[in-house]
Amino acid sequence: MKKSPTSPADNVVALYQEHARAFERQRSRDLFERGWLTRFLALLPASGKPRVLDIGCGNGVPIDRHLIEQGCEIMGVDTSLPLLAGAQAAFPDHRWIAADMRRMPLNETFHGLIAWHSLFHLRPEDQRPLFATFARLAAPGAPLMFTSGTTLGEAIGELEGQPLYHGSLDRQEYRDLLEANGFEVVRYVEWDEECGRANVWLARRGGAVEGETRQPRITAVPGEISRG
Repeated sequence: MKKSPTSPADNVVALYQEHARAFERQRSRDLFERGWLTRFLALLPASGKPRVLDIGCGNGVPIDRHLIEQGCEIMGVDTSLPLLAGAQAAFPDHRWIAADMRRMPLNETFHGLIAWHSLFHLRPEDQRPLFATFARLAAPGAPLMFTSGTTLGEAIGELEGQPLYHGSLDRQEYRDLLEANGFEVVRYVEWDEECGRANVWLARRGGAVEGETRQPRITAVPGEISRG
């Protein structure tokens, strides 16, 4: 079936271009993601400046700001030029690239990858191939953290009175895609009350990390699902 050019799924990029300032006003500066970021940081190399790829970085606040404060080197990817301009102005020593996550022009690997509240703006059929991209960009042992829905389908939110698209796979398909692409699920929590009721995945690429991690390895419990 031919996709309608007026589908909300086709308008996400334009919405974040047009309403970047409104999004910045609405985006909480409170770091309610701190607990998850602490878990993510614990899996990064302890020495040097770990390279972290933030896919859908926005203006870099508050997540990238926190990672930078913790000694990370950030590469942020987003489609919103106004949001990227804010990130570049605030954090000029880090890299900010205008690109669609489905077509990222990157030929390097990273010690960690984050797609926080960004992957779910893609149609389900566009999300699936991204897991091979995650695997290509993740260094051995690198953590991958992202948010998602829990069941296959679509939902429409709102940004400044205009429809904002969200898509999701089923939780088991996410787990299968991670495993098929060489990631181990470290932790998965549904409707985390301490994190804005987000559904959060923390996984880890197979292979040995460069040197020691910041904290002892977090052991995954096979099949474990926590509910906030």
